Amino acid sequence: MSDMMQMSRRCIGAAVFSLVFISTAESQVRLASIFGDNMIVQRDVPIPVWGQAPPGATITIRLSYATASTSADNEGNWKATISKLAAGGPFDLTVVSSETLIVRNVLVGEVWLCSGQSNMEFRLDRSDAADSVIAAALNPKIRLCTVQRAVSETAQISAKASWVESSPTTVGRFSAVAYFFGKKLLEELDVPVGLVHASWGGTAAESWMPPMVLADDSEFAPILQRWQSDLKKFPELNATFQDRLPALMAQWRSDSAAAAADGKAPPARPQLPRGPGSRDTPSGQWNAMIHPLIPFAVKGVIWYQGEANASRAYQYRRLFPALIRSWRKTWENEKLPFYYVQLPNLFRQPDPSKSVWAELRESQLQTLSLTNTGMAVTIDVGDSMDIHPRNKKPVGERLARIALNKDYGHSQVVPSGPVYAGYRPDGASIRISFSEIDGGLLARSVDNITGFVVAGEDRIFVSARAKIEANEVVVWCDRVQQPVAVRYAWGDNPEWSLMNAAELPASPFRTDDWPLTTFGRK
Repeated sequence: MSDMMQMSRRCIGAAVFSLVFISTAESQVRLASIFGDNMIVQRDVPIPVWGQAPPGATITIRLSYATASTSADNEGNWKATISKLAAGGPFDLTVVSSETLIVRNVLVGEVWLCSGQSNMEFRLDRSDAADSVIAAALNPKIRLCTVQRAVSETAQISAKASWVESSPTTVGRFSAVAYFFGKKLLEELDVPVGLVHASWGGTAAESWMPPMVLADDSEFAPILQRWQSDLKKFPELNATFQDRLPALMAQWRSDSAAAAADGKAPPARPQLPRGPGSRDTPSGQWNAMIHPLIPFAVKGVIWYQGEANASRAYQYRRLFPALIRSWRKTWENEKLPFYYVQLPNLFRQPDPSKSVWAELRESQLQTLSLTNTGMAVTIDVGDSMDIHPRNKKPVGERLARIALNKDYGHSQVVPSGPVYAGYRPDGASIRISFSEIDGGLLARSVDNITGFVVAGEDRIFVSARAKIEANEVVVWCDRVQQPVAVRYAWGDNPEWSLMNAAELPASPFRTDDWPLTTFGRK
């Protein structure tokens, strides 16, 4: 059997195994799969605990001094809620019914869900300075939980997940962004930090959304229609793929060896055509990797995704907010903090041009209009040659800055770089104003503020000069006497210069609302 066929069957089988495992254990009292030794539960909020037991069974839960009791319903499902606890531990979580289950070494602290695609999945042992970071990773106050990759066309109640303490033997395969985020929180808060990591490289946002959200919005209908078309074409396309697979795998192994020799990330493995069990299944990761976690109490979510939606960047300004709202609704927390990474710089093209990555960044910028969101700008820490930049420490720490400022009362921590707020014409120039300019608006080089272009009514953008005056940026170009639009850092790998006193870069932006390359793509 081919490597790809085996991988496909394993993906499909993971969700099936979960259902079979529970359904054949009806005589047992069981906890949801997110509960396990070495876990962390969220402090200062009620703590839901749930699982399966024989119908009608009485279950009593104990954690520290808190207890709760409930009974299994007619289908054998039960849920109890423990009263809020302060940070502390370790404790045993005890479940008592006809038998006793004990979850050991449980801490109470801060829990964050970390999700997205490959740059969230990117392992710590592949990041910059990995050896020294891993060697210093012995810290039992940081707990790591990885939800294994899985896809399903229906909502699952169980996922494969396990918790471990942070140590040099456990952190290497964990998400680098999530680890650096959690490490920074621990340094500043000095309370236990739990990181639940559920991501899958190459996945689009729609794979992480509940089915009804996609079905109820006509804007997303083409996504579902395209999927149904792919399912019909799959048998023929898969037959062709299997015929070519030996040659594809040989080329992939050769390219991987060459990349390793050059110290570069390996190329993407040949992928099966979109079809049954594919990671591209709409709602597939939501059903198999997120739904089983609900209603596990979390402080908030960090998210690194968007690359897979770049070709439909304009649609993302509707898709991404819908995802956030749906997660909040499902967790029954309309204020659930949701902080995300704006796409970094990539490719060699620094000049302003048609750029789907710039358009995706704009959709991410506009998502800040939702309450309790935050965005880490990363156009300064990407890699023009690699879609998976190795410099993950500043990414995780910038996400932590947002959380520290917004959720933990650390007002002295600057949460983000400057954010475009508005513009006004001023003769032959345009003045740009910003928010998030803590400590003042700065430039990497006052004598050479780069990254700005202007256009007149002809909509042709040309490079512009800029200067900072009273925390505004004045932009002009001698070739454009009546400018009507300004763009900044607009490109795949843009020039950038603006930052605040915390040396956090300003987000790319544009003042115009002219049609974009991806407008209408669905």
